[in-house]
Amino acid sequence: MELTREEVLHIARLARLGIDDAEVDRLQSQLSDILGHFAVLSQVDTDGVPPTAHTVAQCNILGYDEPISSLPIDAVLSNAPEREGDFFRIRAVLE
Repeated sequence: MELTREEVLHIARLARLGIDDAEVDRLQSQLSDILGHFAVLSQVDTDGVPPTAHTVAQCNILGYDEPISSLPIDAVLSNAPEREGDFFRIRAVLE
């Protein structure tokens, strides 16, 4: 499947990417190749193959949560660029 230049620009706009003409050409080719690979994969007969989330059997690999004491505030804030009392001081992100 060959993507058009307009489709690449639309995808870039949806992804909020600013791309130049050279990148459009490069991405048009790369994305078209990727879609071509998916087209080949879609031809594989998967009837009778159960859906899987992992290729190997896995059990719960997460550890149990165990409460531990917190770090001292001075240790937590030791690398803070700015602090105000016991808090990180950051620039306002909302006006």
